[in-house]
This record gives sequence, structure tokens and C-alpha cells, in this order.
Amino acid sequence: MRITTTAGKTSMALLIALALSHFFNDMLQAIITAVYPLLKSDMALSFAQIGAITLCYQTSASVFQPVMGMLLDKKPNPYFLPLGMTFTYSGLTILAFSDSYAVILFSVSLVGLGSSILHPEASRLTSLASGGKRGFAQSVFQVGGNTGSAVGPLLAALLIAPYGRSHVAAVACLAFVGMLVMFPICRWYSSHLKAVKKGEGRRSVKQPQPLRRRQTIQAIAILLALIFSKYLYMASLTSYYTFYLIEKFGVSIKTSQVLLFVFLGATAIGTVIGGPIGDKIGRKYVIWASILGTAPFALLMPHVSFVPTIVLSFLVGLVLSSAFPAIIIYAQELLPNHIGLTSGLFYGFAFGIAGISAAVLGTLVDSYGIGAVYQACSFIPLLGMVAYFLPNLKKTDKQH
Repeated sequence: MRITTTAGKTSMALLIALALSHFFNDMLQAIITAVYPLLKSDMALSFAQIGAITLCYQTSASVFQPVMGMLLDKKPNPYFLPLGMTFTYSGLTILAFSDSYAVILFSVSLVGLGSSILHPEASRLTSLASGGKRGFAQSVFQVGGNTGSAVGPLLAALLIAPYGRSHVAAVACLAFVGMLVMFPICRWYSSHLKAVKKGEGRRSVKQPQPLRRRQTIQAIAILLALIFSKYLYMASLTSYYTFYLIEKFGVSIKTSQVLLFVFLGATAIGTVIGGPIGDKIGRKYVIWASILGTAPFALLMPHVSFVPTIVLSFLVGLVLSSAFPAIIIYAQELLPNHIGLTSGLFYGFAFGIAGISAAVLGTLVDSYGIGAVYQACSFIPLLGMVAYFLPNLKKTDKQH
């Protein structure tokens, strides 16, 4: 595949390649949480220890993402994407055969490092390929990741759960397919950087910030608060939803992983919706409706039977996931000259919140039971009310 772009036009070939790269990255990363029931039974782990695994993985990703974003803002490198996938492959292979808790923590840290490289750099390339349709481009990129996150548990149910944890290594070999997808992107980006360096490409012009410094800081603080609420609640689902289904409804590990796929599949659909709507009506309204709109479904879910639980989990994933593309683009438009740093900061913060939340929730589940924790978490989406205080950048959106 050869990728070409035209100035001012959206490059679908580049966006699709970036989405596929995101798909393979997040699919392989989702294997970690999908095999938690196997890890728990194999090594007699507590819920607190399960939470600590998520914390270790997410901390590795969150700490390095803004660092990588800032580094690659200053010194872009076209071949960092496959380097990140190499770390992911190595981590999963070690996880498949690890026989101690410490080695498991080390393996998931390598996987987190792989994610910290992909997200900020691929987000920058998504912006280059957008042709001004940044919400649409971010949704295409993000839906690749969300679809991968959904497929990960399905692969675990079909290829790992029936045969044992060692089969994680076989699934990890899909990282090489991901690298093949990335190489055309690398070649295009290398040519782009050479053209810019020689003055043949379009010279970058420093763009003005849409808000004053104080307003920008306040808006970023609100966005981070919204990321906090979104990923605190998401942590209760991605890390413990399978255990909740097993305990409350007595389903098998394989069935719980298929139902996790249903929830994560809904997040992929929601991501497609959020970006383009934000392009048309403004990011603020999408963010507000997405996070606060999740609250009714979240509040109902701990109190219903099996089939309504599956329906409500689908609706939660659908509505809640539409916020993230809008949040990322809103943040990038606040700081238009620091795309990599901004993307790394928000992806990193999201990963960090998810990791810390999973660790805290694991401890609470050990103490109070998973049902009580799910009831408490159902109130978290109400924090979406703070989106009311975001400045409206709709006019700015249209200018871009």
C-alpha cells in the first residue's frame, strides 16, 4: 500500500492505516484485562493484586505518553510506531509464560510503554491527515482502537480461555501484522519530514491560541476533570465487568469475555458518532451530552437482571465513548502548536486515572464486594455536569 496526501484534503488511506495501527495496538493491549480471570485462578490473586496489575500497566503508559509527545513534537521520528509495537509484543510474550507476580508486573509495564509511543505520535499524524475535518479524523483513528479493545476479549475467549494462558504468546504474534500496517505510514512520514526540511513542503505557521492563557488553563482543568470521571467509571467496567457478571449471574469465563466484547464493541460505535457531530455542532455539546448522558443507564445497571444488564452496558459504552474524540480535539485546538504534547497529556492522564482507579476499586471489592462497588460507581457519570463551564469553541472549530 502506498499512501499519498494532498494539502487541505482528508487522506483516507493514511487515516485507515492509522486506524488499523490503533486497532492492533489496542487489541493486543486488551488481552491483559481479558485474561484477568485466568491470572486470578492460576496464581490465586486477590482483587487488589488484579487492580495493581492494571495500575502498573496504565502508569507505564501514562507517565511516558506526555514525555513521548513532547519529545516527538521537537524531534519527529517516522519509525517510532513499529518500535512501540515491539514493546507490546515482548510484554505479552513474557506475560504468557510468567510464573511470578513480579514478572507479570514487568510484562504489563512493557505493554504500557508500547502504548505510550503509539498514541501521541499517531494522533499527530491523524491531525496531518485530517484536511481540516479533525473530529472526523480523530473518530476514524479512535474507532480503530476501540474496535481493537473490543476484539481483544473475543480473541481471549476463543483462543486463550479454552487452552490456557500460554496461548497469549500465539495471539501476540499479531503484533507483526500490526508492524506491516505501520511501515507504509513510516515511509510516508519520512518523505513528509524530508520535504518539510528541504522547504518543499508546506511551512508550518504558528497558530494563535483561541483563548487567553487563564481561560485555556481553566478549560484544560475542566477537560481533565471530565477525563477523570469517564475513566474512573470505565475502569469499573473494563477491569471488573467480567467478575461482576460471573459473581452476580453465574456465567462462565468465556461468556463473560464475550459480553465484555459487546460492551467494548458499543464503545467503538460511539466513537464513530462523537467526532463528526463535534465538527458540526461544537465539541462542548458532545462532551456534555456524552458523559452526563451516561448517568441514567449507569444508575440503573446494578439493579436489573441479566438481559437488561447487557442492554444497559451496551448503551453506556455507546454514549460514554463519544466524548473522547471531542475531548482530544478540543484540547488540541486550545493548544494548536503542541499537538503531540497535548495528545500525550490527555491519553497519559486517561491511562493514569484508569490504572489508579482499577487499583483502588480492587481494594474496595476485596473489602465490600463487587456488587456494592458497582452501585457506588454508578454515580460517577454525574460529574459530567462540569462540562457546562467549558467555553464554546464552535466558531473556532469551523475555522479549522
